[in-house]
Amino acid sequence: MPFLPSSRYANLPTVEVAVDDQRTTTVVKLRRLPIEEGEPRMMTDHDRLDIIAHEIYDESTQYWHIADANTELVASDLEQVGRIIRVPEK
Repeated sequence: MPFLPSSRYANLPTVEVAVDDQRTTTVVKLRRLPIEEGEPRMMTDHDRLDIIAHEIYDESTQYWHIADANTELVASDLEQVGRIIRVPEK
């Protein structure tokens, strides 16, 4: 299944993996997260990564840049009130 061009998985190499004796599936190979600098920001009650991404990048689907900069696999883990996150520039 192809990914959207804005996806963090777009253009990454894939590999076939055996699911059981009769089936295989295509998965994205693990990737190294880039080291990103970013402005610190404390998360407040109504902050969400997609809203922050829209403010910073003019595109809410780019929230994964923020998740990558903070090395989170589950982006919503960054939305904890009081947590300091790094928000990279465009």
